[in-house]
Amino acid sequence: MAWKGVTVSEQRQRFIEDYLLSYYSITELAERFGISRRTTHKWINRFKRNGQSGLHEHSRRPQSCPWQTDAAIVQVLVKLRKAHPAWGPKKLLDIMQLGDPGRQLPSIPTGSRILAREGLVRPRRRYRRAHPGCPKSIPEGPNDIWAADYKGQFRLKNGDYCFPLTVSDLASRYVLGVDAHPAISLEKSFRHFTQLFEIYGLPNRIRTDNGVPFASNALARLSQLSVWFIKLGIYPELIEPGKPQQNGVHERMHRTLKQEATIPPGTSL
Repeated sequence: MAWKGVTVSEQRQRFIEDYLLSYYSITELAERFGISRRTTHKWINRFKRNGQSGLHEHSRRPQSCPWQTDAAIVQVLVKLRKAHPAWGPKKLLDIMQLGDPGRQLPSIPTGSRILAREGLVRPRRRYRRAHPGCPKSIPEGPNDIWAADYKGQFRLKNGDYCFPLTVSDLASRYVLGVDAHPAISLEKSFRHFTQLFEIYGLPNRIRTDNGVPFASNALARLSQLSVWFIKLGIYPELIEPGKPQQNGVHERMHRTLKQEATIPPGTSL
């Protein structure tokens, strides 16, 4: 037969029963139930004042909150919002400040929470752009699939940053181009790819990650650069976000590039 569990309220009831027997001292009661003498006196005094109801746990919620927003301010803010449903908390608080410059008003996030608590904020519907998933294509020969990426930036000896734009062929693993840019640049990316196309021709696909300038938050994640690829007859192939291993051949080349060309870094671009 299994042992029956004992709840906290049952323990307190047994504690009071032992206390009423007047058989145990305060110290013995504390040792018997594994509590301090201070806790012992607390529950005895609660029982004396309120009887059995005094054995229930009280709410630990603070009775007051010194930084709570004044009810009058909340009332004015809610009234303004109802009169102007399209106004946000920043504009509403600015209007209230103009009306009473000396009044201490809550912050914008606090104002937003007040409006949400009053049911005056309609939650926005979030749209998630569908991703085609992991690329399944396998290069069948040179110029079939290129891989491109902006390797992680690093600082040069003169203090400037370098953002290398790298392009390689996934079949031959030939490094088609490495162009050092002072920042991620759409214009310089156009120029670099144009030079590569003139030298090596056009590939069937270009595999990249979802970063700028290769992708965007627009429909089908198309950016200006990927739209240009499509117009040239090149399919822009995106790996899944946060999974660089799907472009592992190119990323492995980056490790060698870092070892050979950036340690130590050059003086300038």
